[in-house]
Amino acid sequence: MTTTTTTTFGATNMAVLGEPKVQIGRYQGLRSANSLCLTRSRQVPLSSVSSSSLIRAVATPPKPETATETKRSKVEIFKEQSNFIRYPLNEEILTDAPNINEAATQLIKFHGSYQQYNRDERGGRSYSFMLRTKNPCGKVSNQLYLTMDDLADQFGIGTLRLTTRQTFQLHGLLKKDLKTVMSSIIRSMGSTLGACGDLNRNVLAPPAPIQRKDYLCAQQTAENIAALLTPQSGFYYDVWVDGEKILTAESPEVTKARNDNSHGTNFPDSPEPIYGTQFLPRKFKVAVTVPTDNSVDILTNDIGVVVVTDDNGEPQGFNLYVGGGMGRTHRMESTFPRLAEPLGYVPKEDILYAIKAIVVTQRENGRRDDRRYSRMKYLISSWGIEKFRSVVEQYYGKKFEPFRELPEWEFKSHLGWHKQGDGSYYCGLHVDNGRIGGVMKQALREVIEKYNLSIRLTPNQNIILCDIRSAWKRPITTVLAKAGLLHPRFVDPLNLTAMACPAFPLCPLAITEAERGIPDILKRVRAVFEKVGLKYNESVVIRITGCPNGCARPYMAELGLVGDGPNSYQIWLGGTSNQTSLAKSFMNKVKVQDLEKVFEPLFYYWKRKRQSKESFGDFTNRLGFEKLQELVDKWEGPEASPTRYNLKLFADKETYEAVDELAKLQNKNAHQLAMEVIRNFVASQQNGISQ
Repeated sequence: MTTTTTTTFGATNMAVLGEPKVQIGRYQGLRSANSLCLTRSRQVPLSSVSSSSLIRAVATPPKPETATETKRSKVEIFKEQSNFIRYPLNEEILTDAPNINEAATQLIKFHGSYQQYNRDERGGRSYSFMLRTKNPCGKVSNQLYLTMDDLADQFGIGTLRLTTRQTFQLHGLLKKDLKTVMSSIIRSMGSTLGACGDLNRNVLAPPAPIQRKDYLCAQQTAENIAALLTPQSGFYYDVWVDGEKILTAESPEVTKARNDNSHGTNFPDSPEPIYGTQFLPRKFKVAVTVPTDNSVDILTNDIGVVVVTDDNGEPQGFNLYVGGGMGRTHRMESTFPRLAEPLGYVPKEDILYAIKAIVVTQRENGRRDDRRYSRMKYLISSWGIEKFRSVVEQYYGKKFEPFRELPEWEFKSHLGWHKQGDGSYYCGLHVDNGRIGGVMKQALREVIEKYNLSIRLTPNQNIILCDIRSAWKRPITTVLAKAGLLHPRFVDPLNLTAMACPAFPLCPLAITEAERGIPDILKRVRAVFEKVGLKYNESVVIRITGCPNGCARPYMAELGLVGDGPNSYQIWLGGTSNQTSLAKSFMNKVKVQDLEKVFEPLFYYWKRKRQSKESFGDFTNRLGFEKLQELVDKWEGPEASPTRYNLKLFADKETYEAVDELAKLQNKNAHQLAMEVIRNFVASQQNGISQ
């Protein structure tokens, strides 16, 4: 049952804030807000840790006490002075200026928003804000979807953006409208709290509403982890709804795990028992899944949690991976993408305590001086997994059990029509780059509102309609097909697995195009496929980002394009279709107009030199980059073959030539255009009756 109460948070914990320009001491280690050290009295009894190492519960950095000073980043200072992420944001959002100051720009991230400006415009900056929701497992209620749909039209740019972490993004919001938008989301039982910032982000889980014990366990565990790591000090509600908080029932096991301090994890008497005033060194990402289902890119997360069942399918516990992460910086080899590695196994009743122990280990030991190295992957890379495991076990209070054996991973899109297992169906719909707008947005609204459907967002920027009765399938399919939301068998296979980040025009980090560029790039890849003789149903996982931060996880792709200059990409090869291998950098500074010079030889020789059923990623790994570079450098085009007409498509030469002329206007050949026309016709005719 949900109740609404009005509560003012943080009043008794209000810090006396001085002049914003006050000079503070440099970082000396993390302590409590009253400068009393919360270090545990015993040293860590680990052979891999120095005898002077202490496990500390951290909060506010004190003033310097010795001549030895430790540098810390500017963001750490902003957090310290913020009164738990309130000040100066609470004042900045009330000014008449269209933007907020530097400190508030960092703090608003914790509230789920980024300040942006339109980089296409010249002669001044048009400031706006991007808002990201928090939807554990990608679950979105009917009410929340309709609210987001309305907000996009009323205050945004008229589109909804589905993200690679199962959330919504709204773009183009003005500062004066932020409180209205935020409060509307909160009162529709949604949230943006912690969707960005130095804390746990949205927790992923397989989006399919399958009524199976392992899937249900994964989704419930994801929701519990999200609740465990949600900030408790009330800053979000103080800023956006004047202290009013919409309360929902929390699982007693979550409350118990959060409050437990038997192993020195918490800040006693702090409004943030897990985070303290400094929160985490950097963003933190968690995903939960079941064996074989790698719809969540499990190895790219700080923590990957895998349900382990007995022979009867009953969940018994969880395997834990740690240390994944995508972000890197160009020309800095000390920054890198990294796959998570096995940590151990825990019984199901211990999972929240194990998660908390890992988070606290990162909180205490992650770097706070240089944010480029603040993710947990760098801590584990520096320490090694054995030392990391030993320190986590001190906070966990017991040893991890051996990692349980798992079957091979598969990428599961959950697209198309499927039975839920409770008499209803779900329908997974592909959305190019996650951008919902125009007639597609109208059709989704019509269906979701008319049939009172709940939805799930997927980690591949797609959407799932849930709880559909059998009698509704045909009318729903018809409405969706007219808006271009087709059954996956009518969507180009290249598009089904492709992803791109938003990049230009609003992302301040973008170096080149991603979302706006990928439609043309995919068409060009399809043209190369046809040119070298690859079949339509053959595909390659392609991911594109406008900068090296890796939001669309390009370093897991078989073919990753990472912006490294204006109209220029770094090409990464060697990921696998099930997202279990890390790609490697193959070429730098490839101009967008020159991509075919790389694509053609790679795909030509994959077609001719691959082993039986060998994927493109496996092929590039087997041949090696030295050989691949040689093939690219020596490429002069495929062997010429006699011109012939496809009599299945063209009954006579005149028809072929007419279609060919039309195709050239679209940078296609006759065969491509004819196939596109035929596929669209078949889709429009069959989509309404095939189900």
